[in-house]
Amino acid sequence: MVRLNRIYTRTGDDGTTGLADGSRIPKSDRRMAAIGDVDEANSAIGIAIAALADSDVAAMLKRIQNDLFDLGADIATPGDDFAPSETTLRIVASQVERLEGDIDRLNGELDPLRSFILPGGSAAGAAIHLARAVARRAERTAVAAAAEVALNPLALAYLNRLSDFLFVLARSVNKSGEGDVLWVPGASR
Repeated sequence: MVRLNRIYTRTGDDGTTGLADGSRIPKSDRRMAAIGDVDEANSAIGIAIAALADSDVAAMLKRIQNDLFDLGADIATPGDDFAPSETTLRIVASQVERLEGDIDRLNGELDPLRSFILPGGSAAGAAIHLARAVARRAERTAVAAAAEVALNPLALAYLNRLSDFLFVLARSVNKSGEGDVLWVPGASR
């Protein structure tokens, strides 16, 4: 169990931060940008949970929030051995597969898309769309970091599936897609 007694350590005052192995890198490093964007996606999911009544949807999102902490720890762990261990958190295939199963199940209950969807609908749907957009940014940032340092391919796959999941979930929450706000090309010309 993690225990935090002190919130500030002063060790980052020089513009560096620690990784899981104790090494230090600049806070401006692409790896740190990816970790920050994953944290922001997690926070956006928290807003979506707050917009939902306690439900199966909220429970799914809470599980994803926990996964995103694992994912942040994965990105913060240098090296190219992506096997999890007692002391090393790594995203594993079953986490990606669970998202795929959730996407397939939810999408199977929706009518096919007739147009692109504008982010919106219900308050909860709009919050989920925002979380989707932030998750896409986290994926782009993680891919950029992976061009410089070894990152777990399953962490990248998880981020890719997460934004797909959040898109389908927003449609599901928006009255099973009936409350989607459809894009009308050129409508405001």
